[in-house]
Amino acid sequence: MILSRRVVISAMNAVCFKRSFATASSPLVPVQLPSRKEAHLWYVVPDEVKSSALLHNYLDILSPSEKENVFHKRGEQLQKAALLARVLVRTTIARYQINGQVDPRSLKFKKNIHGKPELEWNDDQCQCAPSLQFNISHTSSLILCGVTVDSLIGVDLEEKQRKLKNNILAFARRYFTPHEVKFLSSISDPVVQQQYFVKLWTLKESYVKALGKGFSGLPFRMFTIQFRTAEKGNSCPSGETNNKGEIIVKSLEDVNSFSSNWQFALLELAGSHYAAICMEKDEAVEGEVPTPMKLTVRKTIPYVRDELISGPDAFVISGLT
Repeated sequence: MILSRRVVISAMNAVCFKRSFATASSPLVPVQLPSRKEAHLWYVVPDEVKSSALLHNYLDILSPSEKENVFHKRGEQLQKAALLARVLVRTTIARYQINGQVDPRSLKFKKNIHGKPELEWNDDQCQCAPSLQFNISHTSSLILCGVTVDSLIGVDLEEKQRKLKNNILAFARRYFTPHEVKFLSSISDPVVQQQYFVKLWTLKESYVKALGKGFSGLPFRMFTIQFRTAEKGNSCPSGETNNKGEIIVKSLEDVNSFSSNWQFALLELAGSHYAAICMEKDEAVEGEVPTPMKLTVRKTIPYVRDELISGPDAFVISGLT
């Protein structure tokens, strides 16, 4: 059913919303904040949210402007994805009990100059609120929210079988660096070439989102993603799936400079998507090794069920030590 701004939830349904959400068998279970240099990933599969009543109840969580944004989407699929994206953000943050019990409807957001959403605390909350960071990405078939504390984070999500209207190399020459184009050109298998294109795109997108700039603030041609193998310390502008390797970013403004402030991870989610995570590196004390990124992945339908994911549903490709 396509959502409409004319939808009116009856008094009976409103009562059911309060009762069912308050007494659900799997309510919003409180979750401990991410530890030092840990990222929590939460994702929703829209096709698994089948209840129209649940979707209408979710509308009650959104702010008026968020509802308008949902209503302005054309078609059932886009409306559903927009609704679930905002619900995932609000319910995920509310789980962390930042200042005691948090009502997801009470959360307020703001955007930076490049449009990246951020939490907005009032003066009283700011005195005790941790520096909780989040970022969201979604396709029509999967929605992902990443959460950290005291570390900027960017996440991006793309379908593994993403189709391009244009030739991959022609598209890459428009947006990627010469090194990345050269690597893609060296791949003769069109299926593998497409896979590596998507991997590079997600990693680059996660980086500009972590910076809070987005594509418009930092064009993809201004930096290159490289994979450094642990054994030899070498690097290549590719998406080689080496779990022992390190994904690094190199600015083309200074060809000898590798940014050491960021760390990446690349995963497969639900067997159908590539997910890239970029977050600030730990500021190691002199003589100590920086803390490697840790990931905890959960699949959820808010107020219905949560599932800690491991194995093929969240397969790490590269970037974790």
